[in-house]
Amino acid sequence: MALNYIWIGFFLAGFLVALIRVTGYYFRDFFAEYAGIVFDKADLNIFADIVNNTFTMAAESIRIIIILIGVMTLWLGILKIGEKGGAVQLLSKAVSPLFRKIFPEVPKDHPAIGAMLMNVTANMLGLDNAATPFGLKAMEELQKVNPKKDTASNAQIMFLVLNTSGLTIIPISIMAYRMAEGAANPSDVFLPLLLTTFISTLAGLIAVSVVQRINLLNWIVLLYVGGLSAIIALILFLVKSVESATADIATAFWGNFILFSIVIFFFILGLRKKVNIYEEFIEGAKEGFGVAIRIIPYLVAMLVAIGVFRASGAFDVILAGLAKFFGLFGFDTEFVKALPTALMKPLSGSAARGMTIEIMQHYSADSFAGKLACIFQGSTETTFYTIAVYFGAVNIRRTRYTVTCGLIADLAGIIAAIFVGYIFFS
Repeated sequence: MALNYIWIGFFLAGFLVALIRVTGYYFRDFFAEYAGIVFDKADLNIFADIVNNTFTMAAESIRIIIILIGVMTLWLGILKIGEKGGAVQLLSKAVSPLFRKIFPEVPKDHPAIGAMLMNVTANMLGLDNAATPFGLKAMEELQKVNPKKDTASNAQIMFLVLNTSGLTIIPISIMAYRMAEGAANPSDVFLPLLLTTFISTLAGLIAVSVVQRINLLNWIVLLYVGGLSAIIALILFLVKSVESATADIATAFWGNFILFSIVIFFFILGLRKKVNIYEEFIEGAKEGFGVAIRIIPYLVAMLVAIGVFRASGAFDVILAGLAKFFGLFGFDTEFVKALPTALMKPLSGSAARGMTIEIMQHYSADSFAGKLACIFQGSTETTFYTIAVYFGAVNIRRTRYTVTCGLIADLAGIIAAIFVGYIFFS
């Protein structure tokens, strides 16, 4: 429902702003004399610009999809190899001790633990198609030990917040969009995204743990969280301590090295399990083609709507207002250009995706705004949609503090993305 209002809102706001600009043109002398606002012939032609932009953006969305088909086909083929080789199970085993500590109300060896582990690790690997069934299964299993069937349990809230915080290791779609928009190095946001999603997830974990009074000072939790935090801090320190040109080279090298190492690791897992790697790649590639094709109507709808919003001048009005607000506090306001993606993401994945692509088109994929928009897009999940789907699947009406903690994780992700973006790309 939120997406419906957002989509209509883009068109209505665009129409109203365009109407104001046309009206201003016919009363331009009055506005120039008494308000100091200048209207010119561009304001009179605004409706022609908007209509032309709808055709341009519709055609542009198909160009993006053509490139997206190739990238999604490649990476979902590779991920299928990892899936069949046991990558999900391997990651699940690696994080299972942590899960037993942060879900104290779930009995040991309960089926819910396995389903949650599979969901989280599938999300980390970018296996969205596999993650959703595991997530719904986890909610069903957690509901069996939930004493109040219409109210979210502590375990369900923790699971949903961790799910919506969006911890990701392989950001396939982000890299695909960057390639489609001509980025010189589509994977240059890989490390920043990894850092940002970790911070977002950590914030969600802490927020829920404080409310549920879970002891995070347990040595197992400290080993996981402290160890990963130390690695993150070291990466940020190393990037910040070297010259900008050296940092760019190092970031590109290590990001691509880690990414390609994961591919080789999947191949090794496949060989170990005697998987027919080529055939599994082809099967996964077929899924990638289907995923890219299914995105077409959503991408066309959102890009056209955002194009109307941008062409009308409404977008510029909002960005100018945000820049002025943050400028009052002495902040550098370059990040404001990418902020619409961050504001859209908790409400709608489609709207945020369209906004990210539009920002890359407007400022270029290799601009600071273009890179930061990609970090925003990949750093959190669509909080309200995920909560609605997962709680709706088990008929839970009282979500308690799920939304609050989910939004805390989102806010932490947004703030972290801005800081990480400036460290890596400013």
